[in-house]
Amino acid sequence: MAENTFRAIQEEPKAPATQGKGLFAKLERRLQLEKYFEDGFPVRHLPRVLFVFTLGLIYIGNTHYAEQTVHAINQARTEVEDLRADFTTIKAQLMYSSKQSEVARKVKAQGLEESTIPPFKVQVDPDGY
Repeated sequence: MAENTFRAIQEEPKAPATQGKGLFAKLERRLQLEKYFEDGFPVRHLPRVLFVFTLGLIYIGNTHYAEQTVHAINQARTEVEDLRADFTTIKAQLMYSSKQSEVARKVKAQGLEESTIPPFKVQVDPDGY
């Protein structure tokens, strides 16, 4: 049986990824991000990265909540305008139907008729009952 031995793998020389002429290639050349990750991920920056990530999530959530609130306000405003229009219509109908001539016309079917005698004031003698 053969024995396991360690064999080093020779790495091929890598062509720099920044050889391109695009925007990201120029940005990568300018920032030189490879030197930060040569020895692995820099853990010392992790709290800052997580803090910025958390702030980003809060910002996105706050924006979403604000958009929902604006939408709810617009819906409520539309509903209030509709209810105001309904109120005005119903109020006008009530004012019309409570006029004396309309009431007299409606109760005529029941056998009631409008009084032709004007109302008079009943006066009581303060001394007698």
